[in-house]
This record gives sequence, structure tokens and C-alpha cells, in this order.
Amino acid sequence: MTQARRKITAEERRARLGARHLLAPTARAASSEEVVEGVLALHATDPASVHLSVAARLRGPSVADLERALYEDHTLVRMLCMRRTMFVVPRELAPVVDASTARAVAARERRNLIRDIQGQLGFDDRWFAATEKAVLAALGRRGEATAAQIADEVPDLKSKIVAGAGKPYESRPRITSRFLGVMAAEGRIRRGRPLGTWASSQYRWIPAEPHPELPLDEAKARLAARYLESFGPVATEDVKWWTGWTLTDTRKALAATDAVEVDLDSGPGYALPAHLDAPAEPEPWAALLPALDPTPMGWRHRDWYVDADHRAQLFDTNGNIGPTVWWNGRVVGGWGQRADGEIVTELLPLAGARSRSGAGVGREARVAIEGEVERVRGFFGDVRIRPSFRTPLERRLAS
Repeated sequence: MTQARRKITAEERRARLGARHLLAPTARAASSEEVVEGVLALHATDPASVHLSVAARLRGPSVADLERALYEDHTLVRMLCMRRTMFVVPRELAPVVDASTARAVAARERRNLIRDIQGQLGFDDRWFAATEKAVLAALGRRGEATAAQIADEVPDLKSKIVAGAGKPYESRPRITSRFLGVMAAEGRIRRGRPLGTWASSQYRWIPAEPHPELPLDEAKARLAARYLESFGPVATEDVKWWTGWTLTDTRKALAATDAVEVDLDSGPGYALPAHLDAPAEPEPWAALLPALDPTPMGWRHRDWYVDADHRAQLFDTNGNIGPTVWWNGRVVGGWGQRADGEIVTELLPLAGARSRSGAGVGREARVAIEGEVERVRGFFGDVRIRPSFRTPLERRLAS
């Protein structure tokens, strides 16, 4: 007789989230490395999001601890990888991410850049190779340098090409950023310390340590297993979306893991055997998570933690989530920072969980959320941020 597949409900998934993603008070981490291990990878498109995602999960939020991991110990690595997105990953996982996703992204970036500079500037492959050597030599002499400083030493990088020809947004940017971006995607250089505060998007470049090469299929299976550890149970579409793989590659990678088939509220899915037991009674928790935090951006199917009615307020038109307020595994609102530094929140009605206030959460939640507001306010200090991808609710709260 065929054994029935385990049914894992949305309630069970939410019950695991606080401990799994280090958001419940007793589950918080002691170091930035522990945070990134717990959530697998941090979205790093916005530098501020990296710091705020870590701060939400640390027992003692600290800018210095993350800077140590990124810029001194190099135990955390920035990489252009899944879905052509910038992430911060643990150093031990970097070879897996490189082989399974980043190499393909880097190859596309190189092809596109060569096409543009050959077509518009006439630079050939020998020029490309010589310029790469010149960039590495400049960094070898300096140790670290901004893009402008590198271009001063390698003047050809100041050459301009037409971008968006014939479009309303047509421009003529220097090739500096794209060229350095390709070298970074290939793991030859990487971003170092920012210029200014931890929220700055301007940074220095430094030489990168090479990643050990892994076979493609092995790397994909290992990344799928790590994704299941942090985000399982998941649907096949979740894995496909998060990694940026084809459906065929996704299914092949999942088949190479220890995952078993389960039923989710949204349909069939996969879970690791260790996640099949019913979760313990969850600890109540609240969190203020930044734009592009790895938890809300971890799944393609999000109805189990975000009410569909609120997506228009919480996401931009490209599917990027803004700052969110959480209570016990559900998004219950959003937040924003005003120009004077004030942290403002707004709670949203929750389907099936309405309270007398109409907001879907009660007094315990409101007290906990206010405590998180104070934690975030203390972490910001005098720093002010504005997310790169702004959402309707964040814009309104920040205005």
C-alpha cells in the first residue's frame, strides 16, 4: 500500500519560521555568520538591506560585526548570482553558488558587454584581456580603489557607449561599472568597504580570492539541499524562481537531494525528512524586516504569509517587496523611515484574523511590534535610507 504523503499546512510553516529564520527572540543569532547560515543568502542589491536583515536577527545588533565578517575576516562574500541578483553568502557556500548559478550569469554579462564594446567602440578580445590585467595590476598596487580611481589608472574604462538607443531613457554611460561588474561576476574582484555610512551604495573594489571549481550537477544539488534546509517545505516553482534555473534543472537538482514529496496548501511540494515532524508550539515574535529581506523574498508562492489583498501596497511592479512588519509568521503591515529618522508603521487587515481593532492583531502584537520599532530606531542612529525599489506603502509612510 502506498503511504499517504505528509500534509504540511500554512499554519505549520508559519510556526517554524520564527526559529528557522532566527526571528523569534530566543532564536536570534550571536554573529552575522550565523544569520547568513540560517537564511542561506542575503539580498544585497541595497547595502542597507544587508545590515537591517542581519540586525533583525542578532541578539545584539551591530554594524561592526557585519563589517568584520564582510571586510576583515571575509567569512561572508558578495556575489552576483541567483536571478542575476547581488547576494551575500557564507564563504563556504560561495563555490556552490558560483558553480550552480553565478558562472552562467557571469557568462551572459561578459557576452553582452563584449557585444556592446566591440560594436560601438571596436575593442577586441585582446583589448578586453589586457584591460582586465590592467585593472588587477591597479588593485594590486593600491590594495583597494573606487571605480573612478581604477578608471584614472586604466583610461580606456572612461570610454562611453550608448545605452537604450532610441528610448526615452537613452544615455551614454562610461563602461567602467559594467566592465568591473563582469570581473566581479567572474569572481576576480569584489566589493569592499563602502564610502560613507553602512547604507552607502558607493564602494571600493578589492581583489577576490578564487573559488574552488565544482561540477555543475553536484553544485546544483547542494544548493537545492541548502535551500530546502532554510526554506523548506517548498514547491518546485519556489526552487525554480529562487535559483533562476530551468524547470528541468530544478527537478533534476531536487531529485538529487534527500527531499520527499509532501502536500502543501498550494499543492505538491518537497521537504527534507527532518522537517516532517509537527513543529513545537511557536514562541510569539514580531519583526521589522527591510526591503528585499530574504524571508519574504524566499518563495515564489507567498499566500501563506502575505495576504493577496496587500501585495499591491507591499510590492513594487517587479515583485520586489518593501519594508514589512511581521507577527508570528505573517506580514501584518509595513514601515518606513522619514527624513527626520522617525520609524513609522502601518498595520493592515488580515483575512481570517481580524481583531476588534480591525487590524488583525491584538495588544500583545502591538507591544511587541513597538519594541521592534525601538530596536530598529536604535540601530539606525543618524543614518537615513531610501530603498532602491520603492513600494506604495513605504512611499506613503516615508513622506
